[in-house]
Amino acid sequence: MELPAQTTPPAAGESHRAGPPALPAGGCREGPQPRGSPPAARAAGTPGESADSYFLPHKMEESDSLFPEEELSDNVLLVDDEKGELEDPEFEVEALCLEAESAADPWGCCPEEEQTAAAEKGKKTAVHCGGQASYLPKEVTCLDKLREEKILFIQKTRAELRACRERMGLITKQQESVAAEVAAEREANHTAAVGRLQAVSRRLCTELENERDLQSKILATLKESENMMWHIEIQDGQLEGVRESARVQAEATKRCFQMRAAEQLGKEKETWEKAERNRVLRVRRSARLQKEQRLQHQKLVEDARKSHRMAVRFLKASLGRVQEQVKQQEMESREHLRRRMDAVLALKKNITANRETLRKFQAWGQVKAELAEQKAQAEKEAILAHGGDAFKHLFHQRRRQELEAEKRTFEDKQKLRKHEIVSRILKEEAEEESRKRKPLSPAKPADRLTLRDRTWSYIAQVCQGKTATAAPCSPAENDSFTHPENSQLLKCISCESVQGDAGNANWEDETLAEPEISGLWNESYKSCQVPGEDVDRKPVGGTKMEKDILARTVERLRDGVIHKQVVSGREFKGCPFNSKPKLIHFKDFDIGKVYKEKVTLVNATYTINYCKLVGVEQHLRDFIHVDFYPPGPMSAGMSCEVLVTFKPMINKDLEGSVLFLAQTGRFSVPLKCSTKRCALSLDKELIDFGSYVVGETASRVITLTNVGGLGTTFRFLPASEAGDMDISPSVRKISSTLTYNDRGFYEKVMSSFSEHQLDGNGSSPVDMPSQKLQDEGHPAESATTMTMPPNEESTEISLGKITEGKIGPFSSIKVPIIFSPVIPGATQTRFKVMFKNQQCPTLYFRAIGVAVDVPVWVPRPSVDLKICMYDRLYQDSIVIHSRSKAALRLKLEVCKELRAHMELLPKMGYIQALSSYSAQLKFLPRHSLPEDARKYFDKESRVLEAPMTIWVADQIRPVGFTVHAIITTSDLELSPSEVDFGYCTTYEAIRTRVSLCNRSLLPQEFGFVGLPKFVDIQPNDGFGTILPLDTLELDVIFQPTKAKVYSFTLTCKSEINRCFKLTCRAVGVHPPLELSHYQIKFAATSLYDTSLASLYVINSHLSMNSLTHSVPRIGSEDTCPVGPTSFQFLLPPDSPITISPSVGTVLPGKRCLVQVAFRPVLPSEQIRQQAFQALMKDMESKSFRKDMATQRKDPKGQFLSILRPQNRDQLFQAPTSHSLELQSQDLKPSSDEYQVAQATLARSYEGKFDKFVVPCVVASGDIQDRKGMEPLSFSPHNTLYLELWCPAVAPSIIVTSDKGKTISSFGDVAVGHRGIKKVSIQNISHEDLAVEFSLLNPNGPFVLLNPISKLPAGETHVLALAFCPRESVMAQEALDIMTKRGTLSLTLVGIGVASMITCSIEGHVLNMGYVIVGESVSSSFKLQNNSSLPIKFSMQLDSVSSSRRENQQQLPQFLTSPAKRTEVVGTQNHSGQSVFSVVPVKGIMGPGGAQDFTVTFSPDHESLYFSDRLQVVLFEKKVSQQILLKGAACEHMMFVEGGDPLDVPVESLTVIPACDPERREGAEELKPILVTLDYIQLDTDTPAPPATRELHVSCIRTTQLSPKKTVEFSLDSVTSLQHHGFTVEPSRGFVERGQTKTISISWIPPADFDPDHPLMVSALLQLKGDVKETYKVFFIAQVVTSP
Repeated sequence: MELPAQTTPPAAGESHRAGPPALPAGGCREGPQPRGSPPAARAAGTPGESADSYFLPHKMEESDSLFPEEELSDNVLLVDDEKGELEDPEFEVEALCLEAESAADPWGCCPEEEQTAAAEKGKKTAVHCGGQASYLPKEVTCLDKLREEKILFIQKTRAELRACRERMGLITKQQESVAAEVAAEREANHTAAVGRLQAVSRRLCTELENERDLQSKILATLKESENMMWHIEIQDGQLEGVRESARVQAEATKRCFQMRAAEQLGKEKETWEKAERNRVLRVRRSARLQKEQRLQHQKLVEDARKSHRMAVRFLKASLGRVQEQVKQQEMESREHLRRRMDAVLALKKNITANRETLRKFQAWGQVKAELAEQKAQAEKEAILAHGGDAFKHLFHQRRRQELEAEKRTFEDKQKLRKHEIVSRILKEEAEEESRKRKPLSPAKPADRLTLRDRTWSYIAQVCQGKTATAAPCSPAENDSFTHPENSQLLKCISCESVQGDAGNANWEDETLAEPEISGLWNESYKSCQVPGEDVDRKPVGGTKMEKDILARTVERLRDGVIHKQVVSGREFKGCPFNSKPKLIHFKDFDIGKVYKEKVTLVNATYTINYCKLVGVEQHLRDFIHVDFYPPGPMSAGMSCEVLVTFKPMINKDLEGSVLFLAQTGRFSVPLKCSTKRCALSLDKELIDFGSYVVGETASRVITLTNVGGLGTTFRFLPASEAGDMDISPSVRKISSTLTYNDRGFYEKVMSSFSEHQLDGNGSSPVDMPSQKLQDEGHPAESATTMTMPPNEESTEISLGKITEGKIGPFSSIKVPIIFSPVIPGATQTRFKVMFKNQQCPTLYFRAIGVAVDVPVWVPRPSVDLKICMYDRLYQDSIVIHSRSKAALRLKLEVCKELRAHMELLPKMGYIQALSSYSAQLKFLPRHSLPEDARKYFDKESRVLEAPMTIWVADQIRPVGFTVHAIITTSDLELSPSEVDFGYCTTYEAIRTRVSLCNRSLLPQEFGFVGLPKFVDIQPNDGFGTILPLDTLELDVIFQPTKAKVYSFTLTCKSEINRCFKLTCRAVGVHPPLELSHYQIKFAATSLYDTSLASLYVINSHLSMNSLTHSVPRIGSEDTCPVGPTSFQFLLPPDSPITISPSVGTVLPGKRCLVQVAFRPVLPSEQIRQQAFQALMKDMESKSFRKDMATQRKDPKGQFLSILRPQNRDQLFQAPTSHSLELQSQDLKPSSDEYQVAQATLARSYEGKFDKFVVPCVVASGDIQDRKGMEPLSFSPHNTLYLELWCPAVAPSIIVTSDKGKTISSFGDVAVGHRGIKKVSIQNISHEDLAVEFSLLNPNGPFVLLNPISKLPAGETHVLALAFCPRESVMAQEALDIMTKRGTLSLTLVGIGVASMITCSIEGHVLNMGYVIVGESVSSSFKLQNNSSLPIKFSMQLDSVSSSRRENQQQLPQFLTSPAKRTEVVGTQNHSGQSVFSVVPVKGIMGPGGAQDFTVTFSPDHESLYFSDRLQVVLFEKKVSQQILLKGAACEHMMFVEGGDPLDVPVESLTVIPACDPERREGAEELKPILVTLDYIQLDTDTPAPPATRELHVSCIRTTQLSPKKTVEFSLDSVTSLQHHGFTVEPSRGFVERGQTKTISISWIPPADFDPDHPLMVSALLQLKGDVKETYKVFFIAQVVTSP
């Protein structure tokens, strides 16, 4: 029977077939087109079709192209992927055809085609015996190969099934153990452990589900493979004839091949003989060539050796000349350096000597002046005693000389000033020429003279002999000439203060200045207007409520910010920061100007501290502004700068402080602002003229200094005279409050005041304070100035020419005081200095002098021998003068206490008239001087003041002079006096600091002489000069040459040949191990890169014989044993150094390779600080934007004045709160903020150089011989030291994308999908770099898509990285970008997420139940997305799939598997519409979301085997869930279930014609029901339970109208059934709609039952509902024995 072909519309995305496939030429085909027969038809099939269908018998109708090699090689892969099935629904029909046909026609072709093919085949065989095999043997070979592959595949599948079952068992055991652990941890109340174990349990459940799915798939695959093997065996039996013909043909072909092989063998033999002859000839030729090459090579070697010897000879000569040149240059450089050092030392010595000489000359001049004053006073007294008038004559003569000298000085100054003015005019003319090409200057006032006019006017006045004040010009000129001290004022201003008053420029700046932009100085320009006083302003500092809130907030912040600082058990107390200067002082300020001063704050605490500006005090906020940028954490001793700006607005003294807040508490820097005032003082209060002979005149100078910023008028008067200044105290009081800018107002007040005084009509308001003082009893001083003439008869000390004048700010005036003694004896006079400014008190000083009339005197009354050392001889010359007209005898005498130390030679002599006499002074201080001369020697200051006496004959009063000297020692002190170097190996040097202290007051040269070879002293090899009372630190370096005990003495000699000893001792150690390198200098290594270096640990100790070589030992102890020796490197903590191996053992005569790695990294604390700063900036910007947004929302602006103080407070409060909040957070290295800060610091890294010294301890023995963890006995004396130089530089290649983070996270990517991440790298170096990339795991999920080979300097390249996970796993891999300057490591992180969906249907079977034909029923279920990704899903029914037609061609399930009667896709509707439908069909489920689905069952005919399979496909690729849909349909509302099946689940395609209803009613149809009962007979005597079965009578709930609401059922012949042992309950009853009644049937064999003959009884079951149905129930009962 031929089945009609069904046409299935193509699925979405499937290409339509172009037309019917072409048949072979001359071929014919009966029956329908076989599925997949021709390749053309298969090419248009779906991807899910299997290639195994090509090998079925009914598909072998084509030529060799039917079995391509690609498909034959790939069939196993297709089977492994479970993409094909072996299906042949027409197998039975074609098998019959194959049995009927002969072996010559196994493929069902027509005879004509067969004959043609046979004829062609015979021709090919006859002509080409060695050609290819025929078509049929190829197919047989392919079938055999396929069978072998299938057998191998079945074996592998069974092995996988066993492995899967083992894994399931293992997972089950793990679940049990995890469950026990969860129970135990829950009892122990370990929440974290319970959570972790629950996660493990969930993972095990997921793995178990996966293994179960895998097991079901493996079982299905195994079953399909077994079915395929069954088909292959059938085909193999059918092709036996083909095999036989193929065997015959193969024998014939073999014979043909043998004949051809014999012929070919002969030819090959001849060819071989010929090749052998050729080979022998080639061997001979090659031997000859080799001999010639060997001789040529020997000749070349000899020539090369000769050339090498000549080159070595010339190279040695060249190197010798180069070394001589280098030595000569080195000697020249050393000589030049020595000369420079000598010059520097000599210069230093000369400077020190000059300073000492200058100091002594000053002291000597002072003493000489005092003696001269005393002498002049004595002479004055003598003249007065004789009644002479010498004072008047000398006074007038000296006065005249001084006036002439002053006149000459004034003329010289005028000439110099004239030359300066002329040069300035010439310079101005040159500038005027260059300024002609520039824009004109702004308009100047017409009434103002230019600088040129004023200058020429001044020159004309000077040339005419007029004074500078006689020519009135403009007010500016008057100011400039009246106040000549302004330039001095500017010079005296402190350099620490910077004045920025742009409005008070002088008249020269106003005249010569030009604008940089034309039109900038137009008169239409309006200056900034200061708001008036009537503007409504908020009180300074805010309202009272705001102040309270601020105080509370600050108190809370202080409680949270201030911490005690405790380091090493010591708590820091005191001011955390020291300020330089300690007092911020703005002196002599002017209103309107701006003053700035920098203050340095130094961290004085023990460790890191923070500093924050709190502000200034309330009364200073309008004048003081502080600029301070918090530097972050500051280590101890570090400093930061604060800029304080002062803009005075009132002329008033201000005092306060600038407040700061540190981590340890508050501190403040005092601030003071002083107005201009007079600060006048005299340099001395006593002027001592000393002794002068009567008739001489001496002059002394007293200096009046004004250190204030306000000038005034002064006047010197004798204390006995009364005088007053020109202005009354009231005017002085007012003028002192006026500033320089109020000069116009001051002049007006002065003019009005003078008018009132001249008129005498009443008193001005200015005089009111003075009148008040007069009323109180303080008479006002007179406004007139009275000059008292000096008393010429009694005054010997008088004032000089300058007695009054004006002193400017920051200036000084020198006033001469003249002493002209008249009468011998002492005299004194008192003077006073009065000032115009009443605030300045009157200053007093006095002058004294002595007049003497001794004829012999010493010009040097004080002989200063400077600084003298003990036991050193010092000499000086004493000159004695005589004014006598006769020769005098002199006797020089030394005081008794100093006669053992000092001597005057000669002791007696004669001085001629009006001449001088010279004596020799010898001074040799001895150590007994302090005891011998206690009276004249001060032990503390070491100053000797020895009085010397010169006795003059016939004169009672001797002439005395004093010898001054400072006595000092010449000792040099070495500290410590003994140095113990301890134990030192022969491979290292120990440095010890020794202090050399100079106890003398003079510099001394020193040097260490006679040093042994193993000792060195630095600097300068132990030679140098030490300053007075100074201490030098010297480094004594000891490096032993062999192992022994050292004891030696070092000698230090001074320039006076004194020796000082330093005792030293040490122990030399020869360790048993040595290092090949004791110093490693790494190349500059970029951050996070690694540099490697290698060294060897060598054990050269092979013999204990100490006579032949030095053996390892400690000092003079026993020699170390020969044997394995262990070592261990002890790395410092937190160092970027790695040593591998750090522990090891070296055998005698061997060495061990050690790798040292240097990998510089940034400190984590520094990275966290950078991250905190970045976070604080972000928070501040967000807060600022939030405040600005709040202000924009207020359109009226009525709250602006309220918001401004609040914002200002927030600015102070926000950083503290943010910093506290950020510091409380713990940034992890994997966080984004940490990585961004790390990238920022790496980009701005400036490099760093570190030096590490790594000790290597040594111990005898093998490290493997120790017991357990017992440490080896490492000796601390045998320690070796390795010095490492580690320079770190910034990386050459950095990451510029994603804020510089080197960790690229792909996030969550679905399994089977691909995520792309782009990373930008930049070359920040100055050269092009060749780039190489490390190899990623080829089986891993990460792929680099666009590698490059070169990156130019400054360029940026974007790397494309892909992440393609194949399973649910968290993947991480490192990609190294390598260049010659370093390596950049990128960390790739991604998470593969499996699409996990759970279904709410248990068992994955949805049974819709019974439905009346034409009606429908719906049911819902839910799918839950348990993954973290959105999932795209689609619902597919197998009944409408593209493979439905192929599945229909297979054998029914009830034929292939009796246990599985029904098909996956069962009965369908006759109308062509699907019996099952689902909504929605497509969609996307969000992460963690759920989707409800509705399945509708709509049958159109009656059947019990409606079924379909619903597949949930994810991302159009993966099938996640398979739900079996079942349902049944009845034409009426009642049905019966139960019994044994009597039909097949497959409907026939034959259409059964419907009968007439009348005929149908007349002949009632009986529906059979078979009920089989098996009674199990037990072997024991106990009665067996009855055999039971059940029938279910149900009534379907329907929406159709029916006269009956219930169904009635009844079973007849109940009595007969009971007679045969059957029991039926109930036998009749009613069933409501939507309910089911169960009929229980039980059977016990009756007594007359024959076990050998089963019992069969029938009964009628009638159902009455909307129609009447009758079922004939067959009861078959039998007795079976128990197994």
